[in-house]
Amino acid sequence: MRPTASTTGTVIHEVFRRAYERGDRPALIDLRGGHVYGYRRLVTEVTRAASGLVRRGARRDQVVGVHVSTAGAQTLAVHTVLAAGGVAAPIDPGLGAYEVAAWLRACDARALITTPDLAETAILAAEESRVRQVVSLGPALDTIDFRCLLTLEPTALPAIDAKRQLAVLLADGTRLSHEGLLAEMAELDLPVRLVESDVVLTTWPPDGGCRLLALVGLGVSKGALVVAAGGDFGGTTHDYGVTVVTRPDGTLRRLGWPTGTLRGLR
Repeated sequence: MRPTASTTGTVIHEVFRRAYERGDRPALIDLRGGHVYGYRRLVTEVTRAASGLVRRGARRDQVVGVHVSTAGAQTLAVHTVLAAGGVAAPIDPGLGAYEVAAWLRACDARALITTPDLAETAILAAEESRVRQVVSLGPALDTIDFRCLLTLEPTALPAIDAKRQLAVLLADGTRLSHEGLLAEMAELDLPVRLVESDVVLTTWPPDGGCRLLALVGLGVSKGALVVAAGGDFGGTTHDYGVTVVTRPDGTLRRLGWPTGTLRGLR
């Protein structure tokens, strides 16, 4: 059984609406995390994990902290929260437990998603907040393994109003609805106009903002391949045939058009 997809106009619908038909084509290569996510795998894990969250008591509009260290983990975590009708609150992985706890209290988060390397900090922060459950993308002491969410009996996902429903709550206090996050994706695309054959290299790390989240969502929605690398990406540009790269100022720069793509494409 496939959980019901979110309604038209939401981030989940716009990002993943063609994911099943794109099958096992790679959507995201997370070099730091050591994972390759195909389109079908990505949407399947997001929707099943979202269903699992709902089974475990997640409610629409509930804030969930996302305290992770890699692009792949952020993508899975944030979109799972959105598909479950929640609000994702990205957290800079460089923050200490006291600072994370303060942010969790400020946004009244009731759940936290983390990665094993950050789990100790996440647990300490959760103890000083109203967080009731910590989910880890990989085994970690005193956490719920993300994979367990995938095994729960599927249930329908909530309908979402794209204009009114919050999608993300950022560290600077900015609140973006689903419509607002899609607008961020569209703005990011303006200078490059991604196409399906593009390969995008990003060195942006997960933080308390939405640039990396918007970039991966944009790439997946366009059918492109996103390669997430750390600071030292060496010959990655050549190895993967990269056509678009991220810039330190938070914008994208095109290196060249993919083979078979016309420069005059509208």
